[in-house]
Amino acid sequence: MASEDEVWKPGSFTKKFSWGTRSDGLVQLYEIIKLGFADVMQDTRRDDFRHRVRTANRPDYIPINFFLFNKVMNGVDYLVADELVFQALNNNHTPRFDKLALFAFNFSFVGKWVGARSGQRRPALWAYHYIKDRVGEQLHWDPALVSADDIQRFVQADPRYTAKTARKLATNLNYLYFLGRLREFSEGRIERWWVDAVFLALDRLIEDRKLDGFDIPDSQYANLLYQSGFQTLSGKRSLEKELAIKHLITLYVACGGRDRFNDDRVSEKTALELPEIEWFVANDSRPVGAVHLTNPNILKNIPRVCAMLAQYVAGFDVVDADQLESFNAEEFIRRKTISALENLRAQNVRPTMSAEELMKLTRER
Repeated sequence: MASEDEVWKPGSFTKKFSWGTRSDGLVQLYEIIKLGFADVMQDTRRDDFRHRVRTANRPDYIPINFFLFNKVMNGVDYLVADELVFQALNNNHTPRFDKLALFAFNFSFVGKWVGARSGQRRPALWAYHYIKDRVGEQLHWDPALVSADDIQRFVQADPRYTAKTARKLATNLNYLYFLGRLREFSEGRIERWWVDAVFLALDRLIEDRKLDGFDIPDSQYANLLYQSGFQTLSGKRSLEKELAIKHLITLYVACGGRDRFNDDRVSEKTALELPEIEWFVANDSRPVGAVHLTNPNILKNIPRVCAMLAQYVAGFDVVDADQLESFNAEEFIRRKTISALENLRAQNVRPTMSAEELMKLTRER
């Protein structure tokens, strides 16, 4: 397991990285991921990724050492195609991607590669603890109080930080927090990037355990998230988010975890019970949305091959690709309410008391 007890070293994060203008967000990272994975949603060799990026004269050390997840298979280094890569390859660049990518950076689970030092498995623990301990627990998610000076004071006061200076790290990190819209993490309500972050955190945590030879049972996923600090690290906490995690874990498990990106494995899982799955996928390969009926803010885009598992196994409703980006929670509730009333009428179900009688009964109690 990746340890939090390692010393904090800034590493290559203090080097210059061309993020672009302040209005660009993390579009440079977005484009590098698409280029490095060649727009293919599968694990790719680290060397191949680096070659593609360098051929385009783009820097690669920040993306592969701080944002993506690495693993070694049969002595070969690979970069893992997980939720962050899925979002880059299947959507246009938006602030939603920027916030998910910033969460991935702060979460700081990046795996191993041949020749990596032990501290590189969690290379940005200084950012992880600044967000978790300082911003989340001390500042109660008031991003207006985040600054380069505050970051510098925090890391220099911690004995685990071993570099001689913290100013360059602090200014670089503060700029990254502006580009990644850290200020918007203070929302207690559920947003789509946060829903994606639940899946990304599970992808990273499970892959991290596999590096040490451990398979984590589904029943431990909620505890795994809690122990990782996910709830504090991913923004202001709320009851709505706490309740949503249970539903999202159910969806994650139903879709097969990271196997949701493997069409053959998901198809094999569903083919016997849901034989129409092959036609459903062949007809349109774009991702679909899975929305929970108890809270339409719980909206997750998933590979189309997982749609029927989401509906019949996890209890989610499915939103087609054409409606996904324009999805309106209030309209969804209205349509579902009308449909439910029509079903009741079709079954000849009628109320046994008037609205006035119901109100009177409620007041009496």
